[in-house]
Amino acid sequence: MESERHVLTKRLARLALFLLLLFPDGPADCAQAAGPVRRPNFLIILADDLGYGDVSAYHASDVRTPNIDRIGAQGMLFTAMRANCTVCSPSRAALLTGRYADRVGVPGVIRTQPEDSWGYFDPNVPTLADELKRTGYRTAIIGKWHLGLESPNLPNERGFEFFHGFLGDMMDSYTTHLRHGINYLRRNAEVIEPKGHATDIFSDWAVEYLGAQAKVKGRPFLLYLAYNAPHFPIEPPAEWLEKVRQRAPRLDEKRAKNVALVEHLDDRIGRVLAALKENGLEENTVVVVTSDNGGSLPHTQNNDPWRGGKQDHYDGGLRVPFMVRWPAQIKPGSRSDYAGLNFDLYPTFLELAGAKPAAGLDAVSLVPVLEGGTIATPRDLYFVRREGGALYGGKTYEAIIRDGWKLLQNDPFSPLELYNLKTDPLERTNLADTNRRMLGELSAALRRQIQRGGVTPWQKPFSPSPP
Repeated sequence: MESERHVLTKRLARLALFLLLLFPDGPADCAQAAGPVRRPNFLIILADDLGYGDVSAYHASDVRTPNIDRIGAQGMLFTAMRANCTVCSPSRAALLTGRYADRVGVPGVIRTQPEDSWGYFDPNVPTLADELKRTGYRTAIIGKWHLGLESPNLPNERGFEFFHGFLGDMMDSYTTHLRHGINYLRRNAEVIEPKGHATDIFSDWAVEYLGAQAKVKGRPFLLYLAYNAPHFPIEPPAEWLEKVRQRAPRLDEKRAKNVALVEHLDDRIGRVLAALKENGLEENTVVVVTSDNGGSLPHTQNNDPWRGGKQDHYDGGLRVPFMVRWPAQIKPGSRSDYAGLNFDLYPTFLELAGAKPAAGLDAVSLVPVLEGGTIATPRDLYFVRREGGALYGGKTYEAIIRDGWKLLQNDPFSPLELYNLKTDPLERTNLADTNRRMLGELSAALRRQIQRGGVTPWQKPFSPSPP
């Protein structure tokens, strides 16, 4: 009986989406035609540098993440999803546009200091917030933006009706909230000076937002909750560090701090989830928890079992936690080994909202997977990062995955490496010298991706400091 009800609910939702397309003049007309079936709300919870191995849903760990785990247990746990880039800004640009990051002008990190900034978010590309707002959604971002400090790339100019968060790349401290001594915290355009730990602040703002949305009828919402935790500096609240010390007194101090920071983040995500339930929003809200890239190995973050970490094109830098809960539609306890990318959320959400994505997307909708099916059409997965400094020289390095084969360069000055992920998922045996045919095939495919990205400017004119 439960299975029959689940199938019926999915059919009703499909009917509602069909009616949305028949009544394009607005959500009110569609709601009248569709009766009680409503378009879902969307909540993206994006952690910063949260490693695959630092989420206890995936395997036994010294870190405990019961609230994040619960999303996977109550919905669908994905085991083979990757971030779009091994660092922050490109992943966020791809997530919000459904396009590879270099095709929207963000191959590298956008920083607060222009001489070390390696991207410029193309203002002509519609964001997920733009597209959903056009169909009647309320749109908000709380937390870390990291895609521009000035017009035309402020959040309110990129589709978000409400912004309550941090414009910059990272904070010098979770409690001072400054970056290079400058305050980038804003409520829309207003400069603000809140007190407390950034993870607490962003969570409180999210709870407030959800409470306000519960009082507004007739329009669903998108909330993009982008934490800066557990990105370094590793600064957990003292009481959370003490909990870890009491539980695991022999744990290395550096690792203990990271565990505490992640567990504090998990607790605050639990508060946000509780607010959904308390406000009657849980049943018809699609909640996604994921990370912008893998964890940082120098800061003892855990990406097990994958090789490498943040900044690497090995899977430790790319494989991320990814889980989706939607009680109205997704069967609890579902699992998927579909190998997609974070930006696949873009067409997924638009399809669920009854909207048609703009042409030119690189992302693929996950709706068939969420419904228990598969996505049969194969595609290449492409990764690129541009970076400065002596180690990178302002150059790019890339990776591509095709049918279980992975070709990568792990910095601009190292040779290409080739791995068969089907037989060697931990990337231990480099086959570049022994399988020249596959090396040539993937190298040609990678060059085509690089050419496509080269169409989009990635730097705004600026006056660099003298050498």
